[in-house]
Amino acid sequence: MTETPPLLLIEDTPSLRMVYESILRHAGHEIHGAGTAAEGQAAFRRLRPSVVLLDLMLPDRDGLDLMTDMLERRPEVNVIVITANGSINKAVEAMRRGAHEFLVKPVDETRLLGAVQNALNSAGGTAQVQPAPELSDFIGQSDAMLQVYRKIASVARSMATVFITGESGTGKELCAEAVHNSSNRAGGPFIALNCGAIPDDLLESEVFGHLKGAFTGAIADKPGAAAAADGGTLFLDEVCELDLNLQTKLLRFLQTSMIQPVGANTPRKVNVRIICATNRDPLEEVRQGRFREDLFYRLHVVPIHMPPLHERAGDIIAIAEAALERFAAEEGRHFTTIAPDVADLFLRLPWPGNVRQLLNVIRHAVVLHDGPVLSRDMLPGDLQYAAAPLARQQHQPAPAAPDGPEGALDGLIGLTLAEIERAVIEETIARHGGSVPRAARVLDVSPSTLYRKREAWSRAAGRTDTDARETDAAE
Repeated sequence: MTETPPLLLIEDTPSLRMVYESILRHAGHEIHGAGTAAEGQAAFRRLRPSVVLLDLMLPDRDGLDLMTDMLERRPEVNVIVITANGSINKAVEAMRRGAHEFLVKPVDETRLLGAVQNALNSAGGTAQVQPAPELSDFIGQSDAMLQVYRKIASVARSMATVFITGESGTGKELCAEAVHNSSNRAGGPFIALNCGAIPDDLLESEVFGHLKGAFTGAIADKPGAAAAADGGTLFLDEVCELDLNLQTKLLRFLQTSMIQPVGANTPRKVNVRIICATNRDPLEEVRQGRFREDLFYRLHVVPIHMPPLHERAGDIIAIAEAALERFAAEEGRHFTTIAPDVADLFLRLPWPGNVRQLLNVIRHAVVLHDGPVLSRDMLPGDLQYAAAPLARQQHQPAPAAPDGPEGALDGLIGLTLAEIERAVIEETIARHGGSVPRAARVLDVSPSTLYRKREAWSRAAGRTDTDARETDAAE
């Protein structure tokens, strides 16, 4: 009896089948080959393999239909689909139907062996018991969040690329970390890179690294995020902000697993799982020509959408109470509860900044006040301004405003100049779908200026660097 379960390879091109078989046998795997769907199905029933490598373009039957039959008969089998570069859409459809991973021809030896090993690690015959998803940082049992939890649990064991969408502050990075922590890469690094916060001329270096002297200011070698994530997960936040030229290089990296630092003459391989996120509509970005269609289909294999906070009304108070308890312990305060009128206000607010905004409000109150009850007068002064759009949405009568420009300023009168600046910036970001770069264009400043201001506001609220990362992980 072999040490590892048998593998089944279904590939109709004899030369490719021989190459794949040779690579896998040399790595110590028992491999059985088939050239047609009929032969493959017969071998599947006879051998009961734990992993199947399946070419989607077969002469006698559609590979997707064959895969569906296999998974219906034995759902525990991990199927790695193989497709030509022009058939990425079929591979994406296969992932949605239950495939474990897909490979694009020509298949690189390292990627082939890595995909097979990952499939074996999670297959029925040799699988380790899969832990429950690491969801401890998530709070809430709303229907919208339960769907997210189920999606994380189902995708974590796969090597498939995950594409997370959602407004700013909904918890996209927490979702990415939960996928990583629940996968067989949990022991490896989790590297997060905000593509929208780095100037375009430095982004390639941040992703792929650079050598000393490669450009002005390169005073030492830098490995880059892709190399730092070797053996683990690379999280690309705000991926739709990538320059088109860098999108081309990212696509090449996804296809070959090769990186070439700026200034280097030769590329090298890394073993990285990609998770990306955006607060934009990625399909609209493709339609507008700002995001490559082929890159979209390579990344958008398993989508997860993080719901905005206003769609999680049942979770708002639970999140606020948990934050109040945690921040009070960190700051040495004595808060124990939230006043009823504060809870009522929280349920009525639109929360354009989502969970991040709610956490910021609680942190602000805890830093500046003490308990035991969080009362309304402890809340930030601009919170009422943030509530104004909701009042209009609910058709509640608003106070009459005088004609002329003074009336437009009523919501700002009584705030300091710094509070007015913050209110305008946050409202502009909210009105542009949470996109900092879009808001920056409207305000005629650079995105980095807005990121710095938001970080400064966070520090002013008394957060440490660790606190900032925990709250910013709600992106």
